[in-house]
Amino acid sequence: MGRGPASEVRAAGFVVQNLNTAELQRQAAALYRRVFGYRDSDVGLSPPLLTALLRNGGSVVGAVGEDGALLGFAYGMRGGDGTRMYHYSQAAVVAPESQGIGLGRKLKQAQAEVARDTGMRFMRWSYDPLISRNAHFNLDVLGAVGRWYVDDFYLHEQSDRVVVEWDLEQTPEPFAPESVPRFTSADWGTKQGFGDHGLLVVPSDPALLEPARTAEVRSAVRAGFHDFLASGLAARSCQKVSAETSVYWFTRVPITGGGHDRP
Repeated sequence: MGRGPASEVRAAGFVVQNLNTAELQRQAAALYRRVFGYRDSDVGLSPPLLTALLRNGGSVVGAVGEDGALLGFAYGMRGGDGTRMYHYSQAAVVAPESQGIGLGRKLKQAQAEVARDTGMRFMRWSYDPLISRNAHFNLDVLGAVGRWYVDDFYLHEQSDRVVVEWDLEQTPEPFAPESVPRFTSADWGTKQGFGDHGLLVVPSDPALLEPARTAEVRSAVRAGFHDFLASGLAARSCQKVSAETSVYWFTRVPITGGGHDRP
């Protein structure tokens, strides 16, 4: 059913494959609600949608344990911005007890294989700018580039998202700043520009934000991203500099494969 990884990817204790059975899709819907803590009846993942994606050039891949339990999954679809086509990854979900064993990378690689098989060179997806561990994975581990910032992405407050683009044919060299200034929680939301580079200080975990500072820091991060992106820079790295603080680094990254100016 549909396109998927050219071959099943086997690793210790699990296999990455298409979620092409009703049982695996049912597990995906349950895992989605469990991981994100959704309780509202209008928020969830539809198994019929997953089937439709599989049948129409989308990606629905998962890591299945030896006992048949779903450990994590990712799904996406073909998209376009008016200038070129790309594969859009809507979500990658890993069970808490299965994190830290490389599932996220294998799921993204499986999606990339689907994208290439359907003629796509680029992948895009979005993430919360204050979840720095996701930023580090997207920017530093995979080599995607944060090119856009969308206010209220999901049409409600505190749903700002960074949209990254992953060139499946050309990955930038790992970014390593020569030195990192010392920052504390008092610096969250501050930015510094250095011509062709810039940095933005964020909490290492949004759970560290006190309620009284949440709106202030989110607003400052939003402004910082907009300022740097408008100046032609892109988010290239996010690295933890202390237990409580991470730093985004912005640089100039050439646009490849045709021009585009919106997510």
